[in-house]
Amino acid sequence: MPLMWNILAARLHQKNRTLKYPDGPAPELPERFAGAPEIETGKCGENCDACLRQCPTGAILREINTGELRIDLGLCLFCRACERACPSGAIHFTHEYRLAAARREDLITGPGREFPAEARQALAEKLFKRSLKLRFVSAGGCNACEADCNVLSTVAWDMGRFGIQFVPSPRHADGILVTGPVPENMRLALLKTYEAIPSPKIVIATGACAISGGLYHSHPETHNGAADLVPVDLWIPGCPPHPLTILDGLLRFLGRIS
Repeated sequence: MPLMWNILAARLHQKNRTLKYPDGPAPELPERFAGAPEIETGKCGENCDACLRQCPTGAILREINTGELRIDLGLCLFCRACERACPSGAIHFTHEYRLAAARREDLITGPGREFPAEARQALAEKLFKRSLKLRFVSAGGCNACEADCNVLSTVAWDMGRFGIQFVPSPRHADGILVTGPVPENMRLALLKTYEAIPSPKIVIATGACAISGGLYHSHPETHNGAADLVPVDLWIPGCPPHPLTILDGLLRFLGRIS
């Protein structure tokens, strides 16, 4: 009996540790957090391609006609190599965490781009707004995206309060959440998991690897992410995406927040 009272007293002392977001403010992000990039092409030096040369995945593009820079957030590793390489400070990574998008082309950002992009999907809002069950498929990931997804099930984040849960069987799922670049030895597993989910179903690609292959883009042993094999409905960029970016994307996808 004394042990039980000690447990109850400790719980009362700790109070509620679940984040108030989205009803309250978003949790404070670390100083080193790299969110959406801001690009000021006007600061670019003439014929300067320092950022393009430093990008490890080729995520930075320059428009031929206008000379404006574009960054593909689906390929971007958010490593800030371009920011450090730019002699004029034309690229700056902000703390904007609302990066998820319902369309792949909305992950390509440039000067004057505003966030967030549209992530809401009518089917998901209609069918899964109150209850979304996802089968997690780790397709060759390094475990960084996997860790940040799993953290959403902890007491602090508690995505279950929104009816969002990871389930062990695809037969009980409404869709799949994919991480990793999908190497060849995971191709069949991903396809069979997708096929086992009852229709209608959704696919969420989480992290640069699942979106584009990331560091392994165009590698002969990978499939450049999930979209090469299954139709993707929500894209959540990052390497890895912060738990707040993932949760925000899921809630906007379901129409729980705007």
